[in-house]
Amino acid sequence: MTALEPSARAWLEAQGFHVANEAPWLEALTHGSFNGSGPADAADYQRLEFLGDRVLGLSVAAWLFRAGDAPEGRLSQRLNALVSGATCARIARTIGLPQHIRLGKQARDDGGADSDKILGDVMEALIGACFIENGFDAAQALIYRLWAKELEGDVGKAKHPKSALQEWAAGNRRAAPLYEVTDRSGPDHAARFTVRVTVRNVGDATATATSKSEAERLAAKAFLERFG
Repeated sequence: MTALEPSARAWLEAQGFHVANEAPWLEALTHGSFNGSGPADAADYQRLEFLGDRVLGLSVAAWLFRAGDAPEGRLSQRLNALVSGATCARIARTIGLPQHIRLGKQARDDGGADSDKILGDVMEALIGACFIENGFDAAQALIYRLWAKELEGDVGKAKHPKSALQEWAAGNRRAAPLYEVTDRSGPDHAARFTVRVTVRNVGDATATATSKSEAERLAAKAFLERFG
């Protein structure tokens, strides 16, 4: 089994990831494009991402539940924002993750190390590796430390722009907003989506992001800023 780069191991330890067995950490940092450019036994992060996503969701849900008496709808709103790919990617950048992701040459040349999708996925995979290596309590404590500003801040407290636009349209007796992907560019690991949202007899707004859902959110926000 290939070992972690010394710089990657030092970085993991500095962030509070306690590394004993290097295998899950190596897997968590490996994108699918790396296979073929590295050792044949290099597994990618997808299985650990699946696990880390659940650990993150449960940890954040538990924190929100204990933090107050907000109703279920408000809890769900904040949870969705706090565990979103955009939030995970933002935290990944904050801790310096991009330079440690194992990518194939083409994926790296295409900007994969700065892709919100890849960064968010690897962040969740690292949480999965932490759970495997150190257990749930350690993974939860790590999440609460890395997500501290987001948990204590305003992330998810404001209404989601798509919900706000839906309510604006209904309140102004307009047709429901229609979202349309007008362009998709780039390879799968670094795709960019352009979405146009239209409210009939009012107007439209367009936005581009690294995921369809984020492009829709930004388009709804732009529409409200222009017409709301």
